[in-house]
Amino acid sequence: MEEEGRKVVTLKAIDATPITFKEYGQVVEASPDGDGFGPHDAQLDLSQGTPRFYIMHLEKRPLKFSTITHHASVTQCLGSIGGHVWYLGVAKPSIVVDSSAIKGDTCNKIAQSPSGHSYVPPAVEDVQVFKVAGSKFLKLNRGTWHAGPLFKADTMDFYNLELSNTNVIDRTTHNFKDYGVVFLIDEYYCGS
Repeated sequence: MEEEGRKVVTLKAIDATPITFKEYGQVVEASPDGDGFGPHDAQLDLSQGTPRFYIMHLEKRPLKFSTITHHASVTQCLGSIGGHVWYLGVAKPSIVVDSSAIKGDTCNKIAQSPSGHSYVPPAVEDVQVFKVAGSKFLKLNRGTWHAGPLFKADTMDFYNLELSNTNVIDRTTHNFKDYGVVFLIDEYYCGS
C-alpha cells in the first residue's frame, strides 16, 4: 500500500502483557494494597536527574506514525487515565556502548544522537505495536524506541513519569519518512 509516495506498513497490534512486552520494558498491573516491592513493580531508573510525574493531555493521535523516539538516560512510564485503549509502537533499545563490539554492516549504521550517545537506528522490520487496555501502565526500558501514545478518541489524558528535562536533553528521534515508510496500525486485529 502507498500513501503520498510512501510505503505504508500495516502492523497488527499485540496485547501488552508482561510476557509479550518484556523485551521493551514492563507491563505493570494492579496489585493488592500492602504487597511488598518486587519484580512485578516498575523497575525504574530515574538516577540521572529530577523525576517528573505529570498528566499529559494529547489530542488527535491517529493510529499511524512515521517517527519513533528513545530516551537514553531514563526509564519512562505511560498509562491512560481511566484505562482507555491506546497503542504504542516500539522497537528494542539500540544504544551503542562499545562500538568495537559491533560487527559487519551494523557498524556502518551507527549514528550520533544530539544528546551525545551513539545508537543504531531501528529497522522497519523491528517495529512492533502494542495495545494497552485497562488499569495497567507501560514502563519503557532505557533506550526503548517508542511512537505514541496513539488512540482513536479525539483526546486522551496520560500519566507520564520521566525526568524533568527528558524532552529537552534526552530525546533522539528517527524518521522513517526519510526512507519512504509510514506505519499504520490495524485496529481490528489484535494477537498475542
